Amino acid sequence: MLLSNTAKLLRELIALPSVNPALLPGNSSLTGEKRVADFLAATAGKAGFDIDFQDVSADRSNLLIRCQPKGKVRQRIFLAPHMDTVGGAEASLFSPRLVDGRLYGRGACDTKGSIAVMLTALMELTPRSHTEITLAALVDEEYLQAGSRALAASRPQANLAIVGEPTKLKVVTAHKGAVWLTLQTRGKAAHGARPELGRNAVYDMANIVRLIQTQYARKYLRKRHALLGPGTINVGAIRGGNQPNIVPDECTCLIDRRTLPGETDSSVIRELKTLLATNHLNANITKIQKVPCPPLHNSPDVPLVRAFLAAAHQSAPHSVDFFSDAAVLSRGGIPSVLFGPGDIAQAHKPDEWVELDQLDRAKAILLRFLQSLP
Repeated sequence: MLLSNTAKLLRELIALPSVNPALLPGNSSLTGEKRVADFLAATAGKAGFDIDFQDVSADRSNLLIRCQPKGKVRQRIFLAPHMDTVGGAEASLFSPRLVDGRLYGRGACDTKGSIAVMLTALMELTPRSHTEITLAALVDEEYLQAGSRALAASRPQANLAIVGEPTKLKVVTAHKGAVWLTLQTRGKAAHGARPELGRNAVYDMANIVRLIQTQYARKYLRKRHALLGPGTINVGAIRGGNQPNIVPDECTCLIDRRTLPGETDSSVIRELKTLLATNHLNANITKIQKVPCPPLHNSPDVPLVRAFLAAAHQSAPHSVDFFSDAAVLSRGGIPSVLFGPGDIAQAHKPDEWVELDQLDRAKAILLRFLQSLP
């Protein structure tokens, strides 16, 4: 089968492991983005692009591939995929395989497919007269988003960021945020034969979970966003007690709350505390995340967003449920959307894949948009 330049580039990227170090600690042969960054820098450098590295942490740098305009810069565009992938130590994950029009391998759609699309589009693009385009290949999206946070903190002046994520070629202007919480109840230990002498922390947590399933869902999750629908809450783990004949004096619950535009980490914690107090229950509530993961909402009426929607032949924007670098860049002052080949349903799986047809269509859409710029 004859492969396009985009597919050939993706095949090479898959063969360069770049697992996020936080997700596979101690395995330097597979972790870190440096191999991918160096390869992309060499490839783009040969094509005549300006290359720069933005230090983020030890041995981890964002790669900035810049396409300068012919004349005075009047607007700036960022193309922002991420280079890191989720974990997995099996060698087969990093051996690209072509089967029935699909390219398999770790990162195929999340988001080395987007990297291949964006760099190939840049290499086929005639430099614009007044638009500077920078491909910002970012580190650490899969853990703390240190790459996008560093880029946003540098306060770059940009009119739009197109963040590479598997959106099935849809232009996405909104996604949910995420708040991860620990709830902890405390009771009083006693012998299992005399439970009335203790206070069972697991029972208290069971009452809280029941409230979350009923009252919380009815009262706090009834709000709807036009694109995103309602927020969600998931009880991901409960841990309490040590053995059958001891009344447990402690129980911990882990919660994932997906938020809508207008909701904040603080507002979510406040509503949970109000729910517990109203029902005479008590739990210590702490946030797990070290950094905020807010929701994204950008207006489709931003001129460049409208132009990108038109290039994608899309009459209205779409949304996704998962968190992304777009929210970080948007909070840094850059209107941001998501776009890329592949489906999030294939991401993070041992048999991750992307359709070759989507790679080529994604490049065509992006190139059509970039060529429309002044």
